[in-house]
Amino acid sequence: MPIYKKYNQQQLDLQFNNRYHVPDFETYLKRWENLSRESELKHPIIKDLHYGNLSRERLDVWPSPKPHSKTLVFIHGGYWQLFDKSSFYFIAAAFAQYDITTVLLNYPLSPANSMDQIVASCRKAISWLKDNLAELGGDPNQIYVAGHSAGAHLATMLIAGDNAESNAISLKGICAISGIYNLIPIQLSKINTVLKMNKVMANSNSPAFFTPLISCPLLIAVGAQETEEFKDQSKELYSSWQNKTKSKYIELAGLNHFSILDALYHTDSLLHKAVCKLMEV
Repeated sequence: MPIYKKYNQQQLDLQFNNRYHVPDFETYLKRWENLSRESELKHPIIKDLHYGNLSRERLDVWPSPKPHSKTLVFIHGGYWQLFDKSSFYFIAAAFAQYDITTVLLNYPLSPANSMDQIVASCRKAISWLKDNLAELGGDPNQIYVAGHSAGAHLATMLIAGDNAESNAISLKGICAISGIYNLIPIQLSKINTVLKMNKVMANSNSPAFFTPLISCPLLIAVGAQETEEFKDQSKELYSSWQNKTKSKYIELAGLNHFSILDALYHTDSLLHKAVCKLMEV
C-alpha cells in the first residue's frame, strides 16, 4: 500500500538509503578522510571557533591570504545525525586556490537535538560569521553557502521562511547539492526513527514549502544516478523557487550521491566550475 507517491514503506525507505544504492560507498568516505588529513597538513586552519553554547556549535576557518576575501561556508550531510566538519577539509582545499576563505560548520545532531534546533544553529552560525568574519580576513558581505545532502537542506533553510525580508540572513549565493527540501517523505521513512519529527515539524522545516526571504543566486545540483526521490526533491525546490530567486538546476550525468561530492572537489568537473561561476572566481 503506497504511503507516499507510488512508494510503499520499503520502497520509500530504499529511496533514501544511499548506501544501498552505492555498495562501495565506504571507498568514498575513506578517500574523503584521507584527502582531508592530507589537506590539513598543507593549509593553516583556525579550529573550533564557538558560534554558540552547544558543544557542536563550532566552526573551522581556512583563512585566505587575501584580505576581505569572499567566503564559502560548507555544511556537511549525514541525515542530520552523522559526520564531523573535519572529514570535509578536502572541500576547503579545493577552493583555497581562488584566494577565498572557507568555513566548515558543525551543528547539533539528532537524536539529541530536534530539526528545529539544528536549523536554528546553522542560522546562528551565519549570524556569528556576519559579526566576526572581518576579523578572520573574510568579507561578511560576500558569504556563499554550499551544502551536501542534509547540508543542502540546511543551506536552503538559511533563507527559507515566512518572516519579513528584513529578518533574513543576507547571502551572496547558495549551492545545494543532492539535497532534501520536502521533509514529509523523511518523516514517513525509517530515518525518522532517529529524527523523531512530527508532521508539523517536517512541514515547518521544508524549504520547498516556503518563499526565499532574499533573492540570491541558487544552484541546485543532483546526480543522474541518484534515486528518483532525490532527483524529484531537487526538481521540487527548483519549481518552487525559480520565479522567486535566480535559480539554476543541473542534473549531472554519471554521478551518484557520493561521487557528486568528489565532483565538487575536482577542479575540472562541471559542478566545481558551476560553483566558481556562482562565486565569480
